[in-house]
Amino acid sequence: MTAASGPAVHELRTPRLRLRRWRDTDRAPFAALNADPRVMEHFPSVLSREESDRVAARIDAGIATRGFGLWAVEVPGVTAVAGFVGLSVPGFEAPFTPCVEIGWRLAVEHWGHGYATEGARATLAFAWETLKLDGVVAFTAVDNIRSRRVMARLGMRRDPAEDFDLPEIPADHPLRRHVLYRIARPAPC
Repeated sequence: MTAASGPAVHELRTPRLRLRRWRDTDRAPFAALNADPRVMEHFPSVLSREESDRVAARIDAGIATRGFGLWAVEVPGVTAVAGFVGLSVPGFEAPFTPCVEIGWRLAVEHWGHGYATEGARATLAFAWETLKLDGVVAFTAVDNIRSRRVMARLGMRRDPAEDFDLPEIPADHPLRRHVLYRIARPAPC
């Protein structure tokens, strides 16, 4: 599938998942997960429906522009949208930017099934094989142990000297400090 006057728009599949473009029907379940305090525990606040819709629109516009992004995660036979997994380009300046970040956010009922790791592995394969990226980063609030475990399962490594304060979060906020993980493209066999 191709975006009009843009790059090829990719969709990824794994044995259990389909990572795809966003649909209008994805907005309500996406808003529900963004309004869940458990999902948003490591973010400054939950999102209103309007805020969530703006995020979904911005994500999908990025996919149309770049051919990749934070794809909607569909689990065929289970749910049309469990959340997102994919790649993004951070919009802030830090010592490690510009870069491409891998990320995920799933509704609570889809935690513990390995979907984030499975989708992220497919995303990294896409980053290496299709985009030919040399490396990818991931970052999260220090206390986000679940996401840090996914990063570790992916083979990402953290250097504590690279931890940083996320500029989008106020200086006095307890979630401002973030950890940075990296992974490099594997050497050819």
